[in-house]
Amino acid sequence: MSFRPETLRGGGANHSPGMVDFRLARNSVVSEFRKGRLSRIDVCDAHPELLRVATHLGRPAPEPCPICESPGLVHVTYVFGPRIPASGRAVSSQAEMVKLDRGNRELTAYVVEVCPECSWNHLVRSLPLGRRRREA
Repeated sequence: MSFRPETLRGGGANHSPGMVDFRLARNSVVSEFRKGRLSRIDVCDAHPELLRVATHLGRPAPEPCPICESPGLVHVTYVFGPRIPASGRAVSSQAEMVKLDRGNRELTAYVVEVCPECSWNHLVRSLPLGRRRREA
């Protein structure tokens, strides 16, 4: 599996086995918002903790926010699995991702795009890390 910046930040066409891309679901929500079928309150509902993590650990996304068009859209990566708190662990660096992937635990990383300006958030992708990925 590659941990190039474009893999974690939303770019690149190279998908690894087990990676799930939620782009179609995202595009559907954005389309419904633009058609007026969903209000801003419906789509801009990020939890305060997610907004805090986005402000401090978010990596710039390649495009602006699809709702408010702010250039401040970021990607936040959370990891879940054994011996990780139920609320997950926010990953702060590429080196941390590599370390988690080299471990023996079966983990799952979730990349969420977040706009600190309007509170838009949506799951971008999920990908396996650790032992399970190497055995697949």
